[in-house]
Parts: sequence; structure tokens; C-alpha cells
Amino acid sequence: HVQLVESGGGSVQTGGSLKLSCAVGTLTYINARCLGWFRQSPGKEREGVALIDGHDDVQYSDSVKGRFTISRDNAKNTLNPQLNSLKTEDTAMYYCAKTSGGSWYPRGQGTQVTVS
Repeated sequence: HVQLVESGGGSVQTGGSLKLSCAVGTLTYINARCLGWFRQSPGKEREGVALIDGHDDVQYSDSVKGRFTISRDNAKNTLNPQLNSLKTEDTAMYYCAKTSGGSWYPRGQGTQVTVS
């Protein structure tokens, strides 16, 4: 299995920014599949926040559109969302995952984002 390892989470104040990173096992994997990030917090449903496909087409959830951006760094085999203008409701565990047909397939432990 190709690993997907998340990092970059932390605690910030409202309005702050964080840059997350997902280390992907191979360049072939990162370019050939639809990858993205979803988040989950206790008592709430999983929410897909951003995804990018093999053609660099990007989609964002309405809740983060205009505040989050996602990009690939092919030199480093990473998938990196930039989280700006953070709100308390963005507090969650964030996971990098392959996505297909509306389902998410995480492989890492996630990274916690806390906004206060």
C-alpha cells in the first residue's frame, strides 16, 4: 500500500493560517489518482474539504471555498492544503486520502487543527 502521511496541524487563533502536508509514497500515485483532504470532529459527519485530480482540477466544499487552497508538489511528492482565515468551526482532525465515488480512503493518522 502507498502511504499517505499527514503533518502540519496545530493550534491557531481565529483568522490565522496553517499549511498542512501529505507525504505520498510515489509520484505516480499522486498524479494518477484523485486525492484530497477530509475532516472529522467528534459528533460530526466526515466532511470532504478539498480534492485534486490527475488533471489538476480542484474542488472545494462550500464551507472552505475562498479560504483553503490545495496544491501538489511533485518534486516532494506532497499534497499541501493552505488553510487561511481559520474559524472555530474548522477545528477537526484532517486526513489526506484517496477519494473515489464520494468515498474516502485514508491511510494515515490525521493531523489535528484547533482554532480558538
